Amino acid sequence: MNTIPSPQQPVIQDLQEQEIHLRDYIRVISKRKTTVLTFLILTFLTVIITTYTATPIYTASSQVLIERNYGSSAIERGNAYIRWDPDFLTTQFEIIRSTNVARRVVEQLKLDTKYRHYFFTEQKEGLFSFLSTFKEGIKDFIKGLISSDTAEEEIDSVGNNGLLIASEPKTDADTIASIIRGNLSIKPVANTKTVIISYSDKNPAMAHLIANAIIKAYTDEILEIKLASNSYSLQWMTSKAGEERKKLEESELALQKYMRDNDLVTVENKLAVYPQKLSEFSSQLSKAQAEQKEYESLNAQIKNLGEDYKNIETISVFAKNTALQNLREKVFTAEQKIKDLSKKYGYKHPIMINAKAEHAMLIKEKKLEIDRIIESTRNAYKLAQSREANLKQLLTSTKSEMLNINERFTQYSIMKREVEMNRVLYDALSSSIKTANVTEQSQDVKIWVVRQADLPAAPSKPNKKRSLALGLILGLFGGIGLAFFIEYLDNTVKDGKDIEQRFGLTVLGSVEEIQDKNDNIETFLLKQPLSPLAENYRMIRSALLLSSPDHPPRSILITSMSPKEGKTCTTCNLARVLSQNDNKVLIIDCDMRRPRTHSLFNLPNSKGLSNYLAGYTDKGLIKQIPDEQIALITSGPIPPNPAELLQSNKMQLLMKEMLKIYDFVLLDSPPVQRVTDSLTLGTFVDGVVVITRSGKTTYDMLESGLKKMHDLHIPILGIVLNGLVKSKKDSGYYGYYEYYSKE
Repeated sequence: MNTIPSPQQPVIQDLQEQEIHLRDYIRVISKRKTTVLTFLILTFLTVIITTYTATPIYTASSQVLIERNYGSSAIERGNAYIRWDPDFLTTQFEIIRSTNVARRVVEQLKLDTKYRHYFFTEQKEGLFSFLSTFKEGIKDFIKGLISSDTAEEEIDSVGNNGLLIASEPKTDADTIASIIRGNLSIKPVANTKTVIISYSDKNPAMAHLIANAIIKAYTDEILEIKLASNSYSLQWMTSKAGEERKKLEESELALQKYMRDNDLVTVENKLAVYPQKLSEFSSQLSKAQAEQKEYESLNAQIKNLGEDYKNIETISVFAKNTALQNLREKVFTAEQKIKDLSKKYGYKHPIMINAKAEHAMLIKEKKLEIDRIIESTRNAYKLAQSREANLKQLLTSTKSEMLNINERFTQYSIMKREVEMNRVLYDALSSSIKTANVTEQSQDVKIWVVRQADLPAAPSKPNKKRSLALGLILGLFGGIGLAFFIEYLDNTVKDGKDIEQRFGLTVLGSVEEIQDKNDNIETFLLKQPLSPLAENYRMIRSALLLSSPDHPPRSILITSMSPKEGKTCTTCNLARVLSQNDNKVLIIDCDMRRPRTHSLFNLPNSKGLSNYLAGYTDKGLIKQIPDEQIALITSGPIPPNPAELLQSNKMQLLMKEMLKIYDFVLLDSPPVQRVTDSLTLGTFVDGVVVITRSGKTTYDMLESGLKKMHDLHIPILGIVLNGLVKSKKDSGYYGYYEYYSKE
């Protein structure tokens, strides 16, 4: 047996993973062909009416070169490159569309006086009168909303100055300017600096007149902007130059006073000399300190030797002294002379005495020279000490003076820099004023008319061929889109394939919709037993007998989700095809709320199931259908409590007794969504057959009903699809035809 899967169980195959074929789209379009054609016809007729009743519009166009005039300024001429401005053309377009340009056109052509009647007609006739009135009403409504918001803002601002300024009413010139702006269009020409300025109007002469006037008005507006900007710039720069000149004079006077007060006439020269002096004093101090150390060491050696003149002579300063060297040579010569004379004369010989006296005199002179050198060395040491002290004092004083001059020079530099900055600003403003005076009459934007607007010979709107083609395309694709949208919103059952994919249940078969309205489906099988419709029911019978793995189901409950889905007709016709194999079939009409089975077989309903379940009688309960192996238990009189009667033990007992007599027992029950009768009877049978109707039963309704049966563990044998129209191409599997619901 097939049962609906629980919500937690995965569906057999996700619909999102299904491949969408072109034939599915064709099926939708063919199914909704009436909607597509209706939308197409209505759209096309609307376009035709609109196109052929619209007022012809003439468009006059002129081509203008618009570029920045980089050569108009002396400053810009000095640039080696031209800066790219991506917003230049967009800005010029907005200026052309501006109210100022439109007002200039009105003033030039005197449109508010000479041609006022052309823009303010007293009465309009026809369809467009209504459309224009409706359009103006919408505009007035929107303007009313905007003006109400503006009024609230103005009321909120009353407290600031105590005055409420009401907006002035629009003049005729303002209204005409708005009309001109609305009919104006600007389009740049690709890969060029030219633009096409077009004006559209119902009068070709007026379109030509205004199209050419717009160019002149735009040129005048650019020049006006330039003049106004230059005038304001000159005024501002002149005022600013006076302020900067005054600042420059004040800063120069302050600098001169500071230089005079601080004796800074040659401050820059002094500032350059002091570092040199410091360097020289530092170098001299180092030399003096070295010399002082040298003399200090020399005096210490002399002091340590005392009167030892012989060793004193070995000191470097004595050994290198020229006078002392000469004396030493003379002493040595005198000694040699004495040695030579001593060989000839005695010690008392006058020559010897003179030689010795000469030698003694030389020794004395050498000693005196040594004493002189010693004294000279001592004096040099003292002089070195004094020089070192003087150099230290000079270095200290020089550093102090340099710090002082640096402080004064810093303040001097600050004041001088301020003077230079004021001079630069003043010079720049003076130069800008001269430049502005020179270029005051030049334009920053170069405007050149490449082509004047010609008088239009033919209307530009409406383009009938294009409008009709667009109407046809719009109607066709709009209708197709509407068809798919309706199909998307249509949540009803369409074919068995979708049901099996969504719920994992077997579709036992499908029943075709009878095309001829004169035929009756209740008697169609009797009249045409070999028809495709009869074959549909035979296929349902075959699938139903194979729906249970153990044995064919004998007790079958037939129900639906809502009324009028064909469950009663399906019950009767299914009973007929089951009885064709010499099977005894019993139909029990369990719908004791709206019974209908007895009327299909033209039998009375005075006694039936309700009488039996209430315990009145069981005589005459079963009625045999003439000429058929079908028996029927009608519902009987409608009781006040059908659900309680169907839940009784007598109903179960009746089912057991009937299964002993009949091969198949079919129960025709009320819809699942309306009452609980079918859910109660579902527990007494081998399985349930759910009847759905294409285009009526929704998936939500079917899902809800199947869930109720699943919760009560009611076995579901399968689903039968009613109300289908078989397509010309058979898919090869019952129930999987391409169907269209009956309108």
